[in-house]
Amino acid sequence: MNRRHFLAGAAALAAGSKNTFASPNDTIRVAVAGLRGRGWAHVRAFADLPGVEVAALCDVDESVLNQRLKQFEETGRKRPAAFVEFRKVLDDKSIDAVAIATPNHWHTLQTVWACQAGKDVYVEKPCSHNVFEARQIVAAARKYDRIVQQGTQSRSSPALREAHEKLRAGLIGDVYMTRGLCFKWRDTIGRQPDGPVPPGVNYDLWLGPAPERSFNPNRFHYNWHWNWEYGNGDIGNQGIHEVDVCRWFLGVKYPARVSALGGHFMFDDDQETPNTLTASFEFDEGGKKKMMVFEVRHWISNGESWIRAKNTDNTVGTLFYGSGGYVACDAEGYKTYLGREQEPGPARHEAGNHFANFIEALRTRERSRQTAEIEEGAISTVLVHLANISYRLGRTLEFDAATMTCRGDDEANRMLTREYRRPFVVPEKV
Repeated sequence: MNRRHFLAGAAALAAGSKNTFASPNDTIRVAVAGLRGRGWAHVRAFADLPGVEVAALCDVDESVLNQRLKQFEETGRKRPAAFVEFRKVLDDKSIDAVAIATPNHWHTLQTVWACQAGKDVYVEKPCSHNVFEARQIVAAARKYDRIVQQGTQSRSSPALREAHEKLRAGLIGDVYMTRGLCFKWRDTIGRQPDGPVPPGVNYDLWLGPAPERSFNPNRFHYNWHWNWEYGNGDIGNQGIHEVDVCRWFLGVKYPARVSALGGHFMFDDDQETPNTLTASFEFDEGGKKKMMVFEVRHWISNGESWIRAKNTDNTVGTLFYGSGGYVACDAEGYKTYLGREQEPGPARHEAGNHFANFIEALRTRERSRQTAEIEEGAISTVLVHLANISYRLGRTLEFDAATMTCRGDDEANRMLTREYRRPFVVPEKV
């Protein structure tokens, strides 16, 4: 299987500069893997783009797969091919690109396989489950010359891109600190015993790289986010969006120091990851220190500036503090407050189309057109993993970006990767 995919990838690399696709009329044929909430959003978004066909749907839960096939047919569109096994999707030479909305622990390995098979990839955030995988996903994209995009869609917002330009041009002076906010109302998940695998679920394929373990509904649909074997907590679920915008606007890459504190408060349930977290990142690039603070709160909380999701109790966004004012952003817009009097400055609210940006890059084969090219996504994802390691170990990490290790901390360095369940191994050499 590995050799077959390697040869397919080599062939794709040789033809990578050609602006041609598998279908004869230059329609881009996309397969979507993982079809629940976010994956179904992928399906609808790609189906609405001109010159794009949703050619295949893939899910290890046949009840979900059949439901989505029925819903898709009800739109009057051509019925896609259906797959349970992701590698069978890659064997279909008529498919140009895959969109991956599976659980986090699958993101990197499926992307590596897709690159080896000559497919371009739109992969949901976070693009990796650990730091090692963040390096390997970029290595695969480069080796096989594939267009790979992380699903941090705020990067495609014209409003946020304008805010970034204004901030970098000095609108609020010297920017010294940013805060990422993830205040989302999340109730307890309760406790559930292990039980039988539901009919139609290929649980071995669902587990993939994760250790063998009995089935539990509280570690399955969506609630896998709160288990360390599969997810990365809310900093890796919602929070990666805000971490990414913070780092992007600050103009930094890797932190020198990371410290995170928090816990699982109020509820006695099956959740392993913290529902309350404060992570601090210190950057020291070019001898100039900058700070990022990221906060998760799961229950009753205040808004910040004007940031408050419509018709919800959630406050999700970013704030940037400078010598001449501050900027507040949500996912699709920004407002500025200038001077000591905090007078209103430039503002804009406009969403972008992240999927259309991905398709544009496929047609041109130009990575520079991507708003969230995989290397940028991987750097931000590393920050998420470092914060979680600091939280789990209860100490500050000193990070060395040159070696991608934590200085003098063998225990932390062991947590940069994981033991993989064969044959679902993210390779050392892609």
